Amino acid sequence: MRIILILLGFAAVFYLAEKSLIYTSIFVAFVVVLFIIELYFYLKNAFLFYDKTINAILNKDFSADFSKHKSFQNYRRLFQLYNSLKEKENEQVSKDIIYRSILNNIETGILILQKEESDWSIFLMNDCFSKQFEVPKVSKWHYLKNQLPSLCLLIEEQNFNEIKTTLQIRVNQQEMQTFVMQSSRTKTHNQEYYVVLLDSIQKVIDKKEKEAWINLMKVISHELLNSLTPIRSLSQNLKELVGQESLSSEDLQDIKDSVITMHNRSNHLQEFVESYRKLAMLPTPKKEKIELSTLIENCVQIMKPLFKKEKIEVKNTIDFNRWISVDSNQMEQVFINLLTNSLFALAEKEKKEITISAELKEKRLYIIITDNGTGIEPEIEDKILLPFFTTRTGGAGIGLTLSKNIIEAHGGYLAFKSDEKNTQFTVCLVE
Repeated sequence: MRIILILLGFAAVFYLAEKSLIYTSIFVAFVVVLFIIELYFYLKNAFLFYDKTINAILNKDFSADFSKHKSFQNYRRLFQLYNSLKEKENEQVSKDIIYRSILNNIETGILILQKEESDWSIFLMNDCFSKQFEVPKVSKWHYLKNQLPSLCLLIEEQNFNEIKTTLQIRVNQQEMQTFVMQSSRTKTHNQEYYVVLLDSIQKVIDKKEKEAWINLMKVISHELLNSLTPIRSLSQNLKELVGQESLSSEDLQDIKDSVITMHNRSNHLQEFVESYRKLAMLPTPKKEKIELSTLIENCVQIMKPLFKKEKIEVKNTIDFNRWISVDSNQMEQVFINLLTNSLFALAEKEKKEITISAELKEKRLYIIITDNGTGIEPEIEDKILLPFFTTRTGGAGIGLTLSKNIIEAHGGYLAFKSDEKNTQFTVCLVE
């Protein structure tokens, strides 16, 4: 519209000049000049507005709100682009806040470095790392190097490549602490990052020890309450009965039943304490040479009457002779415990099979007992090796724990895996 008006103005100036209307033509010419000046400033402001908006996008400055701008309709597409990028930026900022919050709540020291040309800067240091090593959240590599020289020198010596090792770090003149270190290097969108994870070995041990004690105390308290609650109830009942002036035959029978029940629960508590003592005071293995096949055959013969009664087929597939140095009495107890567990696991099966096998790998002997029983439910897999935990009525809950302790005393370990078809316990012994 401005250009049309200017063109019409020029036409009017020439027309008026031809009619010899000099003053009128000069006035119209002046108005045309004003239109040209106004058009110039209009275009200048338009380009400045575009330039300002593009700069805001490039600098990720999304603080402006153009929804009420007087020229909103004229720049609709530009504003749509701006608002779209603004939403994405806000979403990314929210994600960054959440990610940083997650990393700051992880109980592992995390340090992320970002490469800038030939140097590295600190992209992120979580709260655990900062508190663990008592260092401020610096942004430059050389600042951190002044605070933790042993860690930084190790990373530099490995040229910021992948590292899996343990190292000792002294924090503020305190005793040396041992840490497990894992690091990796990754590249994304032409940007390189170096991620360092540090875990205090003592902290990990303390955490596992605390979890073990909590689980153990849950089992012990449950077992104690199962006996103490009825004893307390019965003793209260007996107190009321003996407080009576006379006792009927029915009262005497109640007293007799209560005493028998209390006696039985007391015996159960005594057995419980004896079981705990057996676990806590496991004697040192008296090792002697014995053939593996002889050891296994002795255990199978001991269990044979029970297998025959339950119609369980036992397959011993060990086809090699091997002399092993173990405490034969203790190891017999281990295999009898494992075979007994398999026996109870097969109670509801029609076809009952137990397979015993063995293999040698890298100077390690693996003895494997597999049954096709009901398996171990996933929710209790982390509990079956806990002392006194049992799913069997009348079970003491120390068989697997005792077996695990015996094998570990021999320098080996006990492992298991289970699925819908079978359960497999593996005894590993180091030769």
